[in-house]
Amino acid sequence: MLVNLINNHLNVIINTHGAEVTSIKDASNIEYLWQADKKFWGRHSPVLFPIVGRLKDDRYKYKDKVYSMGQHGFARDMDFEIIEKFSDMVVMILKSNKDTLKIYPFDFKLKIKYYLVDNNLKANMEVINEGKNEMLFSIGGHPAFNVPFINDYNNNYEDYQVEVIPNKEYQQIPFEAPYINLHSIKKVNLSKPLKLTHNLFYQDAKVMKVDEDRIKCVLSSDKSKRNITVIADNAEYAGLWAAKNAPFVCIEPWWGVADDKETSGQFENKIGLNKLSSKDNFKANYLIQINN
Repeated sequence: MLVNLINNHLNVIINTHGAEVTSIKDASNIEYLWQADKKFWGRHSPVLFPIVGRLKDDRYKYKDKVYSMGQHGFARDMDFEIIEKFSDMVVMILKSNKDTLKIYPFDFKLKIKYYLVDNNLKANMEVINEGKNEMLFSIGGHPAFNVPFINDYNNNYEDYQVEVIPNKEYQQIPFEAPYINLHSIKKVNLSKPLKLTHNLFYQDAKVMKVDEDRIKCVLSSDKSKRNITVIADNAEYAGLWAAKNAPFVCIEPWWGVADDKETSGQFENKIGLNKLSSKDNFKANYLIQINN
């Protein structure tokens, strides 16, 4: 089911399947969100839960039992229920069930609220531990944006850049696809905007460790008056990714990360996990701002 949110600045469409945003248009009908061309990548903005990235061999061990789970978890492929809806706001929920318990042995509720405030689409993600035991999970956003912006001048991919604010040096978590390598962490200087090139992503995503209360990523071009800003609060990691030679870039706030290539596979020891006590909740927030 498709849900439409609208105000004077934005027209947004969200699919209850995966609680996935599928369209973000401004008042002049410019489409900013990637339209899931399967030639490159057939998704728009999936919700990553209860893991971010890939488990080693798509498996993990928990309490002496082995479970299997695919990349980025299962929420992106499940139907959410609408529990509240207005013209500019919707709240959707996913609950654990007999199928999720076979691959993820935790009782949970995942509640996602999307709402419009002026030229901002805000996403509030809340994880609630409904079980009696401590819950282990990761969560993240994965929005992809058209590059160049559709109908916006005659830009090329290389005309665009991503500025990371605060402008500073970050730890870059290297990938040996599809896993990370914690023994090869290096520094990346992002005091100046990062110029986009297709070969930037030939070795998979660029992932930074974030140690800021708030991080802002601005996608822009010197040839365009338009830009897209993604702002996340208390995200542990931030990722940039694009499929090979694809006309988009993902700006991804993550509260979790893929397995290290040398992981033991024991879920309790997984890097990037959040731990949630019984009946407690965890909130992760980010927004997408369209500036024109």
